[in-house]
Amino acid sequence: MSRRFLLVGLTGGIATGKSTVSDILQSLGAIVLDADVLAREVVEPGQPALATIVREFGREVLEADGRLDRKRLAAVVFAHPERRRRLEAITHPAIRERFQARLAGLEAEGYEGLVFWDAPVMIEAGGHRAMDRLVVVVADETTQRARAISRDGDAADVERRIANQLPLAEKVKLADYVIDNSGDRAATEARTREVHAALLRDLAARRA
Repeated sequence: MSRRFLLVGLTGGIATGKSTVSDILQSLGAIVLDADVLAREVVEPGQPALATIVREFGREVLEADGRLDRKRLAAVVFAHPERRRRLEAITHPAIRERFQARLAGLEAEGYEGLVFWDAPVMIEAGGHRAMDRLVVVVADETTQRARAISRDGDAADVERRIANQLPLAEKVKLADYVIDNSGDRAATEARTREVHAALLRDLAARRA
């Protein structure tokens, strides 16, 4: 294997607090590549994926300035599995291409630390199989739903989005490490530091 870093999948469920864990990992010096950020980049005006989305779903998914109205598009696709699959067939290859380019850049630089691929539907899309390790962030169901509704304000939409994701219990079965974010930030930070240290040991063992 040419790369000298450890590639770690970071996933969870809606409102389990993956962003909190991601922030802590970055503060510890890890590199985090965020699938949501790349997903926004590939649908910027002028990008081929945006043109394909407009052809597929119509100009009503655009805002007045020509940018993608992500909320309107989500409303169009999330309730219809076939439409969601068509959207993923457009965006996922573009995201993967950008992700691989970032990894190639880190390889070229000779980076030797931890690289996290932060993706909410990594397991559903099969991307976890390409990771060296997998970290799953969880929260109990009551906390998860309360956070999601507090953030998004639409209980029906939250339930629909949870239903579209693999149950957390199934994701945990595939994890190398689990971070429970049901409690306060201090507890989450302590557990994240433990997992970060364990992954550094994994990297050192692989080098040895």
